[in-house]
Amino acid sequence: MAALAVLAAAGCSSGAGAAPKITTTARAGVAPTPPEKGAYFGAWVPPGIGGGPKAPSPGRTSATPSGGSSAKPAVKDADRPGMAPVVGFERELGRQLDIVQNYAGWKAPFPGDLDSSVLDGNRYLLLTWGGADTREIVQGTHDELIRDRARAIKATGKPVFLRWSRDMDKKSAQAKVHSATDFIAAWKHLRAIFKQEKVDNVAWVWCPSARGFGSGNAGSFYPGDGEVDWICADAQPGGDYDYRDLSEAVKLFMEWARGRAKPIMIAEFGVPRSYGERRAEWLRAAAKTLQDPQIKAVVYFDSDEQAEDARDKRRAFSVTGDKRAVSALRELATTPYFNPRNLPVTSD
Repeated sequence: MAALAVLAAAGCSSGAGAAPKITTTARAGVAPTPPEKGAYFGAWVPPGIGGGPKAPSPGRTSATPSGGSSAKPAVKDADRPGMAPVVGFERELGRQLDIVQNYAGWKAPFPGDLDSSVLDGNRYLLLTWGGADTREIVQGTHDELIRDRARAIKATGKPVFLRWSRDMDKKSAQAKVHSATDFIAAWKHLRAIFKQEKVDNVAWVWCPSARGFGSGNAGSFYPGDGEVDWICADAQPGGDYDYRDLSEAVKLFMEWARGRAKPIMIAEFGVPRSYGERRAEWLRAAAKTLQDPQIKAVVYFDSDEQAEDARDKRRAFSVTGDKRAVSALRELATTPYFNPRNLPVTSD
């Protein structure tokens, strides 16, 4: 798919070893490619921001997103379908997001309202697309659906990050994923159909759980360098820890990633409400960990939807209403390393 792009990894580091040169099969100027320096900053902001646990998880010109005065968090953006919570979050951060994440089930229509709103602006869309039975995919059962999705993404004419079947390494996914071999075959089948449809505006993001590199065998699900544009991990600290730095959560994943000449995305990171006054401390430490020369995109999970109930603060990650946490996340988001497009930063 498209031309090969190569970037020399550069930037600040939290003491990690030198990153490899970064390669991607994505076509520069058409699909999302890594910034030469620094990392994009994005977020998942669910509908009804701050609305408590179990919130539902849920285009177009050909220009690549770019900086400029129009990139300021704007009132007019809030009028676009699905964008009001995103713009509210951006106001707290004092800057526009580079990446807006959205979730879609396997059979969900695309683009949805939020997808279209993001694609009509100058933010990147990170589409996290649910999986299906891998063996059915390989057998061709879902070819029509896959082809429809490929054509719809191509029709947007905008760069799209596509994160398919995330956390495929978890036991909860085994009934559909079956095995690493089945997953890899299904991944290649999807990519082959997208290639047949000449979809050049997609960057393929492979994303197991960070924990899977310790307690499981997440690396065995890797389809290969020629099949992946970005390597990724979901890296929440975990509800079974009283306190755990992000550096510990991503350590084994980062060690594995050093062997791959690919840009890294941390697609779901967040600090639990259970950390209380230490949330700001956690975020400031995370900012140092994430300033790694191989990390090229970070996406905050600003949601409480994983919490089992209102008392479950270990799985609640929204910073809304926590002034210290908001301030610390703002510091992270407005650090030059996480603003490679030089988007305007506001003081209010």
